[in-house]
Formats: sequence, C-alpha cells, structure tokens
Amino acid sequence: MDSTAVDRFDTSRFEASRNRLASLAYRMMGSAADAEDAVQDAFLRWQAADREHIKVPEAWLTKVVTNLCLDRLGSAQARRERTAGAWLPEPLLDGDPMLGPADTFEQRESVSLAMLTLMERLTPVERAVYVLREVFSYSHAETADLLDITTSASQQHLHRSRQHLTAARRRDRGSEVDPLSARRIVEAFLAAASSGRTERLVALLTDDVTAISDGAGLTAKLLQYDTPQRVAAVARAGFRPSEGKRRLAGGTPAIYYALVNGTPAILTVVGDRVVGSVTFDIADGKIATVRGIAAPARLARLTEAWQLHGPDTPPVAQW
Repeated sequence: MDSTAVDRFDTSRFEASRNRLASLAYRMMGSAADAEDAVQDAFLRWQAADREHIKVPEAWLTKVVTNLCLDRLGSAQARRERTAGAWLPEPLLDGDPMLGPADTFEQRESVSLAMLTLMERLTPVERAVYVLREVFSYSHAETADLLDITTSASQQHLHRSRQHLTAARRRDRGSEVDPLSARRIVEAFLAAASSGRTERLVALLTDDVTAISDGAGLTAKLLQYDTPQRVAAVARAGFRPSEGKRRLAGGTPAIYYALVNGTPAILTVVGDRVVGSVTFDIADGKIATVRGIAAPARLARLTEAWQLHGPDTPPVAQW
C-alpha cells in the first residue's frame, strides 16, 4: 500500500472515532467549541504519530483526547473562567452526534445541563474517571491506564465523584420527566410569561426555584434569581413581546419548543438564527431550574444544527 493510500486509510480510522471522541471531550469540558478543538488537536497528533506501532488506535486516541481535556481543565485560564461565575455549559440540540451514547440513564444524564454544571464541582481527574467509567464503560484497569494512575486510585476517584454528585443531585432533584408532561408545563410557563400572568407563573414554579442567565454574554458574572416571585418577574419581562425586543433581536422572533441536551427547552429564533435557549429542570410537576443562554458564541453549534434540521413543529409563539 503506497503512502497516500495509508494516509487515507489512517484518516478514515480516525474519522470513525471522531463522534465518540467529541462526545467524550464535550462531557469532560461542557463546551462544544473546546471539544472540537481537542478532537482536532488529537487528529494532528494522530497524523504525526508512528501509527504502525499503535496497537489499539481507539485506546490511543481516547488517551490523547482525555489528556488534552485534562490539560485544558487544569489551565489557569480555564480556572479563571469557571470560578468567576460566568460559565454555563454550551447547549446542544438533541440529535447532535456530540451528545454521544444515550442508551442508559447515566449516559443521558451525563449531558444534561444540570449534570454538566454539577460536574464542575469535581476535580479534572474525578471528572475523567466518572465519564470514562459511567458513560463509556471502561473498566477500572482500562481507566487507570488511560489516565496513568493506579487501579485503586481510579476506584477512589469514582467513589468521591459519585459522593459529590449524589449529594448535589439531592439538592437539584433532577430526574427524567414524561415528555408530554414536560412540554405541557413549559408551554404553560411561556403562555403565562408572555401574557404577564404572574400568579399563574408562580404556581408553575417550585418554592426553591432557581433561574440562571448568561446575560447574553454582556455581564461578567451569571445573573441568578432564587425566589418564585423574582423568577416570575424576570420571565415576564423577558418573554412579553415588545417592539423594542424585535429591534434588538433584528427581526420578529418565533419561539419553538425543543429538546436541548435531553431537557425540555424553548428556543427563540430569528430567521434561521437561534438567539436564545432556555432550558427547564422539572421536579414533582413544577419547574425547579431555568437556564437562559443568549451569548452568540455559546449558541453557534446549536444554530448550525437548527439550520441543518429545521423546525419540525410550528412555533409555540410568534412575537
């Protein structure tokens, strides 16, 4: 086989692993842009490597991508970004291959915005062990080899990560919800917010509801609201139609119901651009957490997916 044919063959071997590597990197970092960068860096290393001596390409690539993610998570820049209170996971439209495997509850939960946020409480190595073991089903021996740690250390990191996440889950009470029920609750929320019915809004929220917004990327820190009355007031102000909002959005927005990271969501769309994503965690038939993301850089991949697949349902609301 000549060198050109070998390069084509080796490139195809890498491409066969690309989606899996991207879904691993996304779970590690919560950012589609960072995940894409890690996968591209891994491709460059794959091209430069002596591939004849790589016995198991999948394991080699997994190790490279995992270590690239660990380097990123451990960098001073990443620590500043994530501890300054200005970070939310990047939302992805359901069906995006970067969301990866979704056969088990653990796999689906691992890409929810709630879980990606909770995993920020873990150390980078704890996060890597959790993702490799719980999502991709690597054994402790395989995980230890990928991370250059001992098997007992892998077991300890998994134990600690489960402890941290279990405690946090109890507070957030995240769980899978019947899709039809979730849609009814979200549409009722939107109807109440756009009509200014504050009492109805409050009735749809849990007593300890939390709303978090990135402020469209215009603020240094996340905006957070933590009572039903304050969340209702913010929702009413945000979703009530006005001419000023049409001018700011650059057109007449349409609001669609969607699933984002497996979570019920509403997307604000102008033309073919997604200009806002609001996701909802639902507990006991009420809304427990609202996450709003409008920074254009955080919606780039979601917009690309929207443009490719387009809406399959009419808008929930048209301003």
